Amino acid sequence: QQPRRGMAGIAFKTPQRDIRFVLNEVLDAPGHYAALGSADCNEDFVNSVVEEVAKMSEQVLSPLNEVGDTEGCEILKDGSIRTPTGFKEAYDQYNEGGWQGMTVPEKYGGQGLPLSLGLIKAEVMGTANWSWWMYPGLSIGAINTLILHGSEEMNNVFLTKLGEGTWSGCMDLTEPHCGTDLGQVRTKAVDAGDGTYKLTGTKIFISCGDHEMAENIVHIVLARLPDAPAGTRGISLFLVPKYWVNKDGSLDTSRKNVVAGRLENKMGIHGSTTCEMNFDDSRGYLIGEPNTGLHQMFTFMNTARLGTALQGMGAAELAYQGALPYARERASMRALSGKKAPDEAADPIISHGDVRRMLLTQKAVAEGGRCMMYHAALLADGMLEADKEKAATIDDDLGFLTPILKGFLTELGTEAANLGMQVWGGHGFIRENGMEQVMRDARIAQLYEGTTGIQALDLIGRKILMGKGKALRKYTGEIFGFAYKTAVSPEHRILLPHAASLAWYTAKWLYLTARIAATASKDRESVGVSSVDYLMYSGYVSMGYNWLRMMAVANKALKTERGDRDFYLAKLQTGEFYFRKMLPRANGHSAPMLADSKATMQMTVERFSAR
Repeated sequence: QQPRRGMAGIAFKTPQRDIRFVLNEVLDAPGHYAALGSADCNEDFVNSVVEEVAKMSEQVLSPLNEVGDTEGCEILKDGSIRTPTGFKEAYDQYNEGGWQGMTVPEKYGGQGLPLSLGLIKAEVMGTANWSWWMYPGLSIGAINTLILHGSEEMNNVFLTKLGEGTWSGCMDLTEPHCGTDLGQVRTKAVDAGDGTYKLTGTKIFISCGDHEMAENIVHIVLARLPDAPAGTRGISLFLVPKYWVNKDGSLDTSRKNVVAGRLENKMGIHGSTTCEMNFDDSRGYLIGEPNTGLHQMFTFMNTARLGTALQGMGAAELAYQGALPYARERASMRALSGKKAPDEAADPIISHGDVRRMLLTQKAVAEGGRCMMYHAALLADGMLEADKEKAATIDDDLGFLTPILKGFLTELGTEAANLGMQVWGGHGFIRENGMEQVMRDARIAQLYEGTTGIQALDLIGRKILMGKGKALRKYTGEIFGFAYKTAVSPEHRILLPHAASLAWYTAKWLYLTARIAATASKDRESVGVSSVDYLMYSGYVSMGYNWLRMMAVANKALKTERGDRDFYLAKLQTGEFYFRKMLPRANGHSAPMLADSKATMQMTVERFSAR
């Protein structure tokens, strides 16, 4: 068969069997939900959620993916913004289905379901059409920020509407002169004396900052009060609506409170708006206490970073779905081990070792990444714990995993998207086949919400060195425990080499951390020079842990002959590929990691131009 397509490009098919496997068999999500007091979220309920989100993703969102890429968005003469054909209708259908309110507390009109179910929805819809998903996806970040930091009065107005999907949300951080370094934020906020503030400044690269799909847009904005301390300690967080909300709940649509100045012309994700937003005495409300904005904004940013990690995983999944049918159909040359299709002029390219390497890399990244993300999602369910001490512990654990997930999965997701083009050869470079769109859309994931380098510095600097390795020791202890349990189990004898390998790489992870910490005490630049290698090493070990967990479940299932034999064998064989062909990549990161900073830092700035 030729690859299934929408109008053009890849027609997404939800990997429901794999989702059920990770949730129900590997991570025991039903048991997890029961422990949370959400016993209604049993296996049947979770499966039904996956089935319903699959219907909308495959029937509505996937066919619009190429439409969004081709049409893009347009800013009209009156300053309004047009999104691609069908996007608003899909958004209305999404809201009619109650999807946006899944995880919103019931007192604000939502369904009060666990946060992790929202992430499963995000994976499926985002993989089908990432550009479209960004609109409701960013609203979820605004929702989570208000749940944790908004006042009751504020939430009764804004959170209810966000949960309905009637209004959407976005975050406004970046300014023309500063991106990651938010201590340089210049947008000003002045107390208006009536419980509101007036904001003045310009924000750029604001995803979904303006559009016509929702009645109102809630901007979560970083700004600085007049008497604020310098740097990040002087940043406050504000809620600024596109249209001002009157006391009776109606909107003042006579003027825009926040105005889009321009749309960016981007490499990919053409269906989502990326705006310059202008604030000119724009009225808003302070969220929380003055000068605590960065801490509060991290709620939104961590939601967005996990979402971006999901984008990397989704790119691997979509690229695999596009590459596999082509590899089975396209015939070229003969397999080295002999003819596989003797009645044909040539063998299918899936017969060739290098094509299989590319396909298995995509498969390993997509499925390993899914297990990593779902593990983090179940962990995040505890963020809203009434027990603040327990919630803080979960926040620390999730904070440690977040830069690994965001940095590692976006790097490998882009690699997998590139491999999808490579499987198609020259045809992958042709737009109508859809593979190059996956690559273009995926590339931004390594950049926004903090580049890979920023994630790496966050991991090794804040989470490891400043945290004195506490989170790392806890996580590696968990890995050692599972590797040992697997290694000594008679039923998992075939997994012994992989368990031993994982334990070795994990021990080396601790050793490398100690070496970097020791070097950093006398060579501070070494931290920055080695940080990305450290993050990638951490990612390969973390994915290896999740692959061993999946292999153990698959191996046990084969012994009990519970059915789905091909599925479980494929899981074991993909896992074996990961351990033998991908985990050893970590060694390529360990040697450069231990080198001092001299080779990188010794050249003067002037000599970079001496060529």
